[in-house]
Amino acid sequence: MKKNKIQNIIILAVITIIIGAIIGYNYSVDQTKQKGFQFGVELAQIQEDVSQLQTKFYSEKNKWDEGDITKEDLQKYYEKHVKEFKEIISRYDKLTPPELFKSSVELFKLSSQTQLESDEEYIKWITTGDESARIRSDAQIQEAYEYENLGLLEFQSAKSGIKTYDEPEKFSAPQSGLTQKVIQISENMKNECDSQFKNGLGEFDSDQIEIDWFNCFNEAENWKIEHLP
Repeated sequence: MKKNKIQNIIILAVITIIIGAIIGYNYSVDQTKQKGFQFGVELAQIQEDVSQLQTKFYSEKNKWDEGDITKEDLQKYYEKHVKEFKEIISRYDKLTPPELFKSSVELFKLSSQTQLESDEEYIKWITTGDESARIRSDAQIQEAYEYENLGLLEFQSAKSGIKTYDEPEKFSAPQSGLTQKVIQISENMKNECDSQFKNGLGEFDSDQIEIDWFNCFNEAENWKIEHLP
């Protein structure tokens, strides 16, 4: 339940900020502002649906723990959960965000996709008892949380950088703090690589493990390069 609470807290924060950012749009008949308002409403609804889906996901697990449903019932629900989650994620592609908000939408989508991957590993752990699947699930939920945080940061930057909705050429998005956040997330990813592949002495138990660590480390570095402003 811990990772569920963490994810829901950040999602609720995102919803609050999204709604706050679009309230001003509601008082104008200007077409551009109305489109912006519609985008904000739709994005907030997606994030809320993700939150509700995750709450249901873990409540069903609790029902099984308490003997209220069978494992077969739980597995049937999990199949439905994955299908519904994929449908929700597909809605990100139907949004029409203002230019400044496109990068934040991509990060919110990436967070949800990573959350789904975490859920799938969690389901594998419940179904097979594979402890490595649980470990992967925990790592992915942390990654999803960091994507969500970065998306929130970019959304806030875009919101505070808007000069006018009537003249797109005057839009600007301040980058203050974004570089530091990207570097921080990349370092966290590298630390996860160390924790996963290095032993207590900071060494590798086999050549293959060292290769796996190297690939993991490179992925973190490439992610940083791709996301630096």
